[in-house]
Amino acid sequence: MIPHITTGSGGTQRLVHYLFGPGEHNEHTDQHLVASWNDFAPDPGPQPDPATEAKLAAQLDLPVNALPQGQRPTKTNWHCSVRTAPTDRLLADDEWADIARRVVAAAGIAPDGDTKACRWIAVRHAPDHIHIAATLVRQDGRVARRSYDRKAVQAACRTIEEDYGLRQLNRGDGTAPQRATSPEHFKAERLGRTQTARDELREAVRQAKAAARDEAQFFTLLEGTGMKVRPRKAPSGDITGYSVAHPSDTNAAGEPIYYSGSKLSPDLSLPEIRKHLAAQDQATPVANPWHAAADAARHTLAVLNNDDDAGAQAHLAAFGELLDTATFAAPTVSKAELRAAAAAFHRATRSTIRADHQQAAALRRAAKDLIYTATSGQDSTGLAVLLSIAILITRATMHWHHVRDHQQQQAAAQQALAALSAAYEQAARPTLTALARSAPRPDATRRYEAALRQAIPEHADRILADPAWPALTATLAQAEKAGDNPHRTLRDAAEQRELTTAQSPAEVLHWRITATTSKRHQAAIARSSNARNITAPGPVTSAADVRNAVASKQRRQRP
Repeated sequence: MIPHITTGSGGTQRLVHYLFGPGEHNEHTDQHLVASWNDFAPDPGPQPDPATEAKLAAQLDLPVNALPQGQRPTKTNWHCSVRTAPTDRLLADDEWADIARRVVAAAGIAPDGDTKACRWIAVRHAPDHIHIAATLVRQDGRVARRSYDRKAVQAACRTIEEDYGLRQLNRGDGTAPQRATSPEHFKAERLGRTQTARDELREAVRQAKAAARDEAQFFTLLEGTGMKVRPRKAPSGDITGYSVAHPSDTNAAGEPIYYSGSKLSPDLSLPEIRKHLAAQDQATPVANPWHAAADAARHTLAVLNNDDDAGAQAHLAAFGELLDTATFAAPTVSKAELRAAAAAFHRATRSTIRADHQQAAALRRAAKDLIYTATSGQDSTGLAVLLSIAILITRATMHWHHVRDHQQQQAAAQQALAALSAAYEQAARPTLTALARSAPRPDATRRYEAALRQAIPEHADRILADPAWPALTATLAQAEKAGDNPHRTLRDAAEQRELTTAQSPAEVLHWRITATTSKRHQAAIARSSNARNITAPGPVTSAADVRNAVASKQRRQRP
């Protein structure tokens, strides 16, 4: 059950007319009152006449109009829509009436038993929701006390869901981005867009933040997406904030509708973006950015398993940015799933815990190295290695949030996990299938089985029964050919992290061995280059390339 609260001023007649009217798309049907402050307020009904609407609005506004003009509050109207989930049963009018009374009581509009409370009505004009309209001056002339009404109403809805057997939503902590409103969704549908303007803007700003190395580049990348950017400047000329608008999102006068960064998401305000930009290591050339990113991400697993909440929160934010940058660097076949994972995981990156962003500087640098130096064909195993680590991190994130009762964040991480698992299958399955076809001869396989039982006997039976065991034997054969001892290779891979929770321990060992072998190979190349005094190559991806990639993605989303 989702409540959405807004406030306004200027009387309730316009709101009453909307609630009993046909709606913007003739979606309103069987309009009628289900409850009111006195249970006998005039009901305009499904075919209202202007006189009845005016009478109802006048009765609602009476306490406000009784105050002298100078004593009236700035906001005089309160409006709350309450909607059930599509899978919920249809509620009867008397059930909606009870829900409306509980909502206005929780909000401080009309506490139980208070005969001098504010006037309010509950209107039903669709099967799945009601609208509550109220005025904010009580009948005794005092202004309603409604501190933290949004939080209180959300809490009341969680209890109502349980009492009525409705779908249970996750409790929030006030750190979620503001949802798009119903009119914004209707507008997107009318324009043929798959996302609302607010959601597209949030994604564009989030990706520009993840890709930028400094503030100037952030604004350059953001402008490159095609969004309208309007910096806010102090009299000194210093930039103190910014707002963005979708090029096709305008008001009735044809003017662009701007949203400040903080209205898109709390972590997208300019002060928060500046904190993010300040907490990153200097860029350094890396031989393989995919494996460098995987190495940096492994530290996130360790941080999530200790008691440093500030460090863990910082690593979750940086990992979210890594998912954003991986989207641009990944092969086309994996981009859609990675984009979905990044969008879902964004909710898991924020909580009421204050992050120590400096602790995740290395991971943030690796994320930016990935977007500026990686090419999708550079290493066919690099993305799969990173995704195998990303899946472990996402599972650890779910547990971390669960322990702290962050229900929305836990659900967001679970949603991201499904997308990451699909991306992993797309990236890893061809490699594993090819390796299985090149498995060594039976005598070599028996030798690797013996090495496995000696190195990690507690997991040997599970690994041997794993469908990925033939691929692992091919990996061991390659490592042995490079001079590595199979027993030591398996032991070292197993010691990197526990295998008990791994769904496919053979796959996990394969990617660990592959990453270790690649690191050694790249280190050898680097030593050889240093010996010949050859400088490492510069980035193969420029800021302009990143800007064009972001802009191209935004264009594909528009009709």
